Amino acid sequence: MRPTQTELKKILADIREKTGADARLVSRGGEETRFLFTYRGRQTEAWIDGTGEAAQREAKLIAYLVETADSRTLIPAKADALRTILLGEGGGWYAFRFMTKFNLADGPCVALDIVPDKHLSEVYAQLERTLSDSQDMAVCMDDHRIAVVHFSDGDQSDFEFGEFMHGSLYEELGVRVSVGVGCDVSSFSEIAQSYLQAVTAVRVSGIFHNVGEVHSYREYLLVKLLEDLPKSRIQEYLEQFRAESAKEVFEDEEMMETAETFLESSLNVSETSRKLFMHRNTLMYRMDKIERVTGLNIRKFSDAVTFRILSVLYKLQQT
Repeated sequence: MRPTQTELKKILADIREKTGADARLVSRGGEETRFLFTYRGRQTEAWIDGTGEAAQREAKLIAYLVETADSRTLIPAKADALRTILLGEGGGWYAFRFMTKFNLADGPCVALDIVPDKHLSEVYAQLERTLSDSQDMAVCMDDHRIAVVHFSDGDQSDFEFGEFMHGSLYEELGVRVSVGVGCDVSSFSEIAQSYLQAVTAVRVSGIFHNVGEVHSYREYLLVKLLEDLPKSRIQEYLEQFRAESAKEVFEDEEMMETAETFLESSLNVSETSRKLFMHRNTLMYRMDKIERVTGLNIRKFSDAVTFRILSVLYKLQQT
């Protein structure tokens, strides 16, 4: 057996593991597609199951990955390459080469955006120590933020992992961080999408002054949808609902904290009182005031939804 065939079998096995595209060097007969690729100057034939356009596309992908297999040595240092992937540069083939070079097993993963209030280098070093026993990775994106790629293991949710990062950094270093958690993706090649969502979660949390906590992109999906509205349309909606008359509530930090906590507590009065360390009567007085000023009884689900949308629109108008 030629030495190159041994190498090719390893490359094809790696491609199969990383992408699911299965090619072989020997024909089995039946419904299959034959194609050619070049590796180290030598043309080789291979086969995949199936025929038609889908099979042709898969064959082209495999041929490209085999022909560029040696170029993975051109991948820069791990941190620089990971930063490139998280920023959405290089494409799926670059992510594949990264996984191959650094021996990563592909699978469901999520990106986190971690923004410390101080001591970025110490936070990064602590994250490196915390993640050292897994294939999870951390990288400094700039002088203010750190990205973490977490491969889901099923033991905890992505949000719980974010809470763990937040809590451990405060316990170990006394540093408060804002943590953004993107949506999980099925493959590392899609991680840039998750990282963009994590960054968005931290950014949007700043609009609502929720600093130093864990923020999920899912939590701010409504905000992101409304943020995409033109400013003129936002103004139109606020005028229709006479939101200007509700300024007394929307610009009162204590009233908004009360309302937001009540909404986050599933409209549960007792739970809200506990979280705010507030007497029930005081809480009821504040909700009555919100109803009097805005015309919305946030104890009712429909009014609570309307209040939430209006408060988001009002905040977006101020930015």
